[in-house]
Amino acid sequence: MNHSDDHSQTLVLDEAVRWQAFEDRDRHFDGLFVVAVHSTGIYCRPSCPARRPMRKNVEFFDTNADAERAGFRPCRRCRPDEVDSQAEMVREVCALIDAATDAIPTLEELGEQVAVSPAHLQRVFKRLMGVSPRQYADARRVERFKTQLKSGDSVTRAIYGAGYNSSSRAHPGVLGMTPTDYQRGGQGMTITYTITPSTLGYLLVAATDRGVCSVMLDDSPEVLEAELAKEYPRAELYRDGESMHEWVDALVQYLDGDPAPLDLPVDVQATAFQRRVWDALREIPYGATRTYAEVAEIIGSPKAVRAVGHACATNKVALIIPCHRVLRTDGSLGGFRWGLDRKRALIDQEKATVPETADDFSI
Repeated sequence: MNHSDDHSQTLVLDEAVRWQAFEDRDRHFDGLFVVAVHSTGIYCRPSCPARRPMRKNVEFFDTNADAERAGFRPCRRCRPDEVDSQAEMVREVCALIDAATDAIPTLEELGEQVAVSPAHLQRVFKRLMGVSPRQYADARRVERFKTQLKSGDSVTRAIYGAGYNSSSRAHPGVLGMTPTDYQRGGQGMTITYTITPSTLGYLLVAATDRGVCSVMLDDSPEVLEAELAKEYPRAELYRDGESMHEWVDALVQYLDGDPAPLDLPVDVQATAFQRRVWDALREIPYGATRTYAEVAEIIGSPKAVRAVGHACATNKVALIIPCHRVLRTDGSLGGFRWGLDRKRALIDQEKATVPETADDFSI
């Protein structure tokens, strides 16, 4: 998406979630964004029945007007200019929450603004967005907090500017490190990393003094180093193949087919919801898989399937947190940051190693 600084972008509807909804022709997302196709010059609803274009030709816009200003015209097949009323209501509620710089509006206050009952608002919002209005508001507040820290605001100013009413509300666990560390892009921090060949390409493992902060796979060591530098632009990145050898050896052995649990310490940024999902992923037995819907059920949020998908997509310590063990309901692979070929290889290797003990089930 080209509007990376647009405050209407959320943790729930990031580009990966939008592409997944478009691939699935999910009508629940109709009205929440549109899909523009550069090769045809048209924009569509996510549920458009037309044949899917190549990913490189697709761009997402929050509104029809945004797409039309960029030179796209509405699709005559799916008629995206005929906006669904419930989607429009949810968009309005999101705008009201985004505009609230102090206290988060209550369900009653939001319902009064859009002329529906609180119960109806809660039900429709969770069905379309995968999270409650309160969860959406919390996610937006975290995003504002991060943005203000990175823009150079003091920690105290960022806390209150994001809408927290005290410093205790902005708990360091939201970021996975102290707010000052995050604000500085890792300035003053030492992150040690190493890159080693593995059966699935080059493996990068990086760690702070609190634990592993990044695990990446790619065909190019240069790409891996660039990705790490992008996340921590001001940290002191120190390449050392010895200090983390036990952790690296455990990961390499896992990739070679060792079923021993990867019980390694991690130091990652996460919201409370992401941590719930990641904890559930670490409980999936070696050789087993779950669906996104099953994970949502396990964490007690059965309607938050898409939010579970996003939590998997934002996992920075792949393998340690085994997001590759999560599939779509129809059994297809879904997404994986390091490529579907690697995801399939990981699943197949695990199942081949312990086929008689894999605890696969459906809820």
